[in-house]
Amino acid sequence: MMHDLYLALRRLQRATEIHAKRLGRHSGLTPIQLLILHSIQATGEGTLGTLAKQVSVSQATLSTIIDRLESRELLRRVRSQSDKRKVHLALTEKGEAVIQAEPALLPAAFLERFGRLADWEKLMLLACLQRVAGRRCLLLQPGVD
Repeated sequence: MMHDLYLALRRLQRATEIHAKRLGRHSGLTPIQLLILHSIQATGEGTLGTLAKQVSVSQATLSTIIDRLESRELLRRVRSQSDKRKVHLALTEKGEAVIQAEPALLPAAFLERFGRLADWEKLMLLACLQRVAGRRCLLLQPGVD
């Protein structure tokens, strides 16, 4: 069973790697950059800390990515009116346009097959993956068995 699980995960990983290369050629964005733009769009103006938790990266890493996206004029930092210490992130019109042009975070073939699953199967798959991965992906943390 573990062998089959590994092979299925490996096929998904390979498909996402190929998709990431296509994304880079088409939009000049990495999957994490696109995920960040999607997350900002979905939640509205959020803070760096909240977004870091949502996309499972450190605040330092996220800050570097945000700098790149801001330099490309895809998002902007907005100082909170109620708490001047907080900075919110908001998409620019150019950022919104990028999402419209490149909405798929996952390979089309995967999305098509996933779309054919019953709603309960989709929820079950998502719940199982979240449970196995935990809040942070345990598979990627050194020293975790």
